[in-house]
Amino acid sequence: MSRAPEQPRDPLGWCAALALAFWIACLPWLSVVAEPYFDEVHYLPAARELLVLGEFTNREHPLLGKELLALGMAMFGDNPWGWRLLPTMFGALALFASMRALWFASLSRFATLAYGVLLATGFHLFVQSRIAMLDIFYIAFLAVAGWQFAAAIRQPEEGRFRLALTGAALGLALASKWNALAVVALPGLVFLVARWMAGRRRLLLSRRGAPVPGMTLLEAAFWLGLFPLAVYAATFIPAYFFTLHPITEGLVFHHRFMIDMQQQVIKAHPYQSTWQQWVLNARAIWYLYEPVGGVQRGIMLVGNPLTMILGLPALAWCALHGILRANRAALGAVVLYASSLGFWIVAAKPVQFYYHYALPSMALLAALALACDALWRGGWRMMAVAPIIGSVALFAWFYPILSAAPLEGPNSFAVWTWLESWR
Repeated sequence: MSRAPEQPRDPLGWCAALALAFWIACLPWLSVVAEPYFDEVHYLPAARELLVLGEFTNREHPLLGKELLALGMAMFGDNPWGWRLLPTMFGALALFASMRALWFASLSRFATLAYGVLLATGFHLFVQSRIAMLDIFYIAFLAVAGWQFAAAIRQPEEGRFRLALTGAALGLALASKWNALAVVALPGLVFLVARWMAGRRRLLLSRRGAPVPGMTLLEAAFWLGLFPLAVYAATFIPAYFFTLHPITEGLVFHHRFMIDMQQQVIKAHPYQSTWQQWVLNARAIWYLYEPVGGVQRGIMLVGNPLTMILGLPALAWCALHGILRANRAALGAVVLYASSLGFWIVAAKPVQFYYHYALPSMALLAALALACDALWRGGWRMMAVAPIIGSVALFAWFYPILSAAPLEGPNSFAVWTWLESWR
């Protein structure tokens, strides 16, 4: 008799445990820096104004990220915990949702859990989860969108509900920061291409065929196109009620103003970098390096030196297997990386920073997890787990300079600045 097909077990509990462990790791020294640092100086004053609907400031960015920072201050106080605790929660959500997205895309326990460990120890997510900036919010909402979209494809009986959640998350991601523009159209494009390739005669109204049987292309366009825009627009409602500089000439006019502000030529910054430097992990950003409370502390944003480089050949492997063997999860990682990085190659933003690589780095680590999974299934167990163990070891080594832990003295940075360009 033939064997029953293998039914992979969902690692839901392990995903939750990893997300919880990551959140706990974010908490030490979270409030030790009692004053706003790095870009917190832009967003925290804007969040305070939101709490009282005073002056509409920081108008070049959408409102939701600052609304969430204001929510954190309303819940936990206008203090370091109130500024940064909610971002840590969204960081844990981003990790959990990213693992769930890869699970539904691959149905591989090993790839899912490997991705969780690689992402948690990849430096980007950790550092951005501990600072009151806008980036962690758009990243978390995009991760939720990826999770729900992959689940809609895998479980079409829940397709309408899952696509509605996808659309809401896309709108909230865009409303947090415009960096989400790089990928918000991808779910809709994937649905269109898949339905087109299914060869349906009634392209707009047919309910048959990939990626979500039972859903017409017309309805998908609503959930993945119009609905996100409506959610996005709704987040601007408080902007009409500011005492100073409210929106008075409509949302379209306000967006023209936002675009003009985003494209303004600003003076060079000592930490600006280029996309080539991001790919090679060749440029770090010092969010903080100074005595705090009489103790030297530092926060450096750089990618995990091992996995940022190993992820590049993993991307090539994913591209090959995605095209030649129709590995959709692998192809998805490549498309996400190419679109999120390509956005910054063509963006009309004169000064760019390494934290813009946070989203591409997540796709890079997904590719590495899938490549390690292929090694694991091929019997190369030690080679499969070596990058994961190495990533954890390097995270532990760099933890003091990622978390504002106490350092020995002013020259302690030399322990971690392996490249001159990291200084």
